[in-house]
Amino acid sequence: MALNRREFMRVAGVAGAGVAFANNQSHANEFAQLPGSADQMMGVLVDIPNCIGCRKCEYACQESAGFDVAPLETFEDKSVFAQDRRPTPSSYTVVNRYGHPTGDSKPAHVKVNCLHCLEPACVSACLVRALTKEPSGPVVYDAAKCMGCRYCMVACPFQIPAYEYDNATTPQVRKCTMCFGQLTKNGGVPACVKACPQDCVIYGKRNDLLRLAHDRISAHPDVYIDHVYGEHEAGGTSWLYLSSIPYEELGFVKAGLTAPPALTELIQHGIFKYWIPPLALYGLLGIIMKLSRPDPSEQAAQAESGTVEC
Repeated sequence: MALNRREFMRVAGVAGAGVAFANNQSHANEFAQLPGSADQMMGVLVDIPNCIGCRKCEYACQESAGFDVAPLETFEDKSVFAQDRRPTPSSYTVVNRYGHPTGDSKPAHVKVNCLHCLEPACVSACLVRALTKEPSGPVVYDAAKCMGCRYCMVACPFQIPAYEYDNATTPQVRKCTMCFGQLTKNGGVPACVKACPQDCVIYGKRNDLLRLAHDRISAHPDVYIDHVYGEHEAGGTSWLYLSSIPYEELGFVKAGLTAPPALTELIQHGIFKYWIPPLALYGLLGIIMKLSRPDPSEQAAQAESGTVEC
């Protein structure tokens, strides 16, 4: 029995998907096992209309992370708002400025950093558990475990993790950890929250922040649009946003409501858990290869006739 190339790939693909699906039936989502509920996790509410763009949060973040931070006065430079910026390995948060669509109101300043998803795609994608989701909410990073695959960067729907490409010897993946190691682990608040002079960055339990956000929307419908970003995006995030301008006009990703791991883990965990499915799949591929090998008598006949089957 001989299989042509197209038949071989079709059978192999169907077999691999079947093995992954069968193994996934016993897989429980790891994030569902975290102590407490998502609503009890800590988070941050960013009130965009209240932000004045002072960038003190940027300074506090860099100082807290132990970076070689420039003097505070340098953060008064507003020329950085000329273009959108993204977090970097040496700056876990940045503030961007956007003009109001009507041109009449003051511009909007948007703080950009890791949103600490309730079911983080970066954690799900990490093969060595260098990234983990803490029960209290933060997504933290262990450089000692990281093997530099950067799958987390590809998986993140918000394109947040940044890699130290300039570090040739010990490069790390860098991102906001909600100051978990330095402050919040011991009952403190993130450095950016403490530094904000406008109280537009509020730290607390996620369920309390959601109530506060919706109360502000109800009390000031002329100020806020009726949408709390992060309440449902990507399955929900620990960082939440209020805005007076549609989020897509402020550089926010239009994320789906389903957490990415709910889609990717079906194949990822189904194939690699315990290495049993790969062994079964490789065995099946071996059988297919054996079945697709031409019969010796057929090969002899082809050699005599001078024809070769591809």
